[in-house]
Amino acid sequence: MKEKDQIPRGASIAAIGTFDGVHRGHHAVLDLLSSLSKEKGLTPLAFTFRNHPLQLIDARRVPASLTPLWKKKKLIEERGVKPVVLDFDDELRSTTAKEWMIRMRDSYGVVALIVGYDNTFGSDGVNHSLEDFIAIGEKLGIEVFPVEVVTGVSSSAIRKAVKGGDMEKAGMMLGRPYSITAKVVKGNSLGHTIGFPTANIETPDGQAEPLPGVYAAIVKTLHDGKKHPAMVNVGTRPTVMRGDNLVIEAHIINWQGDLYGKDITVRFIKRLRDEKKFDSIEALKAQLTEDREFAMDALKGRL
Repeated sequence: MKEKDQIPRGASIAAIGTFDGVHRGHHAVLDLLSSLSKEKGLTPLAFTFRNHPLQLIDARRVPASLTPLWKKKKLIEERGVKPVVLDFDDELRSTTAKEWMIRMRDSYGVVALIVGYDNTFGSDGVNHSLEDFIAIGEKLGIEVFPVEVVTGVSSSAIRKAVKGGDMEKAGMMLGRPYSITAKVVKGNSLGHTIGFPTANIETPDGQAEPLPGVYAAIVKTLHDGKKHPAMVNVGTRPTVMRGDNLVIEAHIINWQGDLYGKDITVRFIKRLRDEKKFDSIEALKAQLTEDREFAMDALKGRL
């Protein structure tokens, strides 16, 4: 186990998982972890991974991520839990559940462990039931606590919703809007010439991309922490561009300024329509004017 963050001292209570998205199902785990840590006077730890385990096992099956590592750590910390980030390497891949628990006990002071009903860890974890984990823990002096499942919520279901453009469903499962954070890059500046300037960003490598289309969104400008209403186009801009490179361009409503080189977060609230090719720039402008009204209506009470 390679871990670069400072190792906490003293007795700890832990949970293990990829925690991709840190969604409402993960909230149940983290909140129980936090509450039990206070009750028992333990340090709450969430063991997660720098790289997805499938990158080592079968890279072709690695799913698109819902949260980059920096955000995953931040979201875990916001639940009152310290993330412990491990490299999933060959050594860790071959570690059994019992060996996992011994290492956590000896290296991190883990005396209690939270395990979900379908949560497994260790090279032999798929063969273990919750009762098996409890029995292993008893022999090692580690108390194992089960956590209730949040039905209908999973990282794979959220990815499916994002890919299908159902941002309302994705947001319900996440407990917050699905978002992408990236640096604003240079575009072709057409938006400025037609009265709809945009901040263009590129989806970070490996993160789930929304279904192409037009969305009502909230843009947070990270240099000042302010939130702004926006309409966002995800797609290839067929009216003005050729090619299939996916572009995310956010028109921040009633805002002026230069964001080039600055980081922004785009929070997707609702998909408004499909992307389409217009016969003229005037027809595009007319549609964008209508989109802006629909976006403002969808964002009422959200800012």
